[in-house]
Amino acid sequence: MEVLLLEDLPGIGKKNDLLIVGDGYAMNNLLPHRKALVATPTVRRRYAEQIRRRAEEKVAEMSAQQAGASELKGKTIKFARKATKTGKLYAAIAEKVIAEEIKSQLKLDVKDEAIKVSEPIKSLGVHEITVNLVGTDVPMTIEVIQEK
Repeated sequence: MEVLLLEDLPGIGKKNDLLIVGDGYAMNNLLPHRKALVATPTVRRRYAEQIRRRAEEKVAEMSAQQAGASELKGKTIKFARKATKTGKLYAAIAEKVIAEEIKSQLKLDVKDEAIKVSEPIKSLGVHEITVNLVGTDVPMTIEVIQEK
C-alpha cells in the first residue's frame, strides 16, 4: 500500500515521504495512529507542494552524502583507549562511538547503521572498516593507540 507519511518515523521515513509499506503495517499502525494517509490521487493533489519539496530535500541529502563519501575515502580516525599490557582493550569500540568520532574529527554526519566492522575492535593497532554511503562502501582505517 502506498502511503504519505504525516510525521518523521525513525527507520521508516520522514514527513511527506511517499512510501510503499505492507498492508498490515499501514492498516494496523500508520493509519489508526494518524501517522500516514493512503496516497490517493486526491491526497497527492492536496499535498503536491510538500511532496515536491521533500523530493528536492532527498536529492540534496543524496548529493551531500556523495560528497561525504569522497571526503571519507582513505581517511584514518584515531582513538586513545585504556588497554592491558598485552594490548587488549577494556571495552570494544562500537559503531556508535565510531560515528560520533567521525562527526567530531571529520565534521561529517554518519549514521551508526552505515558503519560495518568485520570483527569487534578489541585491541590496539590499525583496523579496517567500511562505511556505506549512498549504496557505496567507503573503506576507512581506525587506529587505536594506548591511552596514557
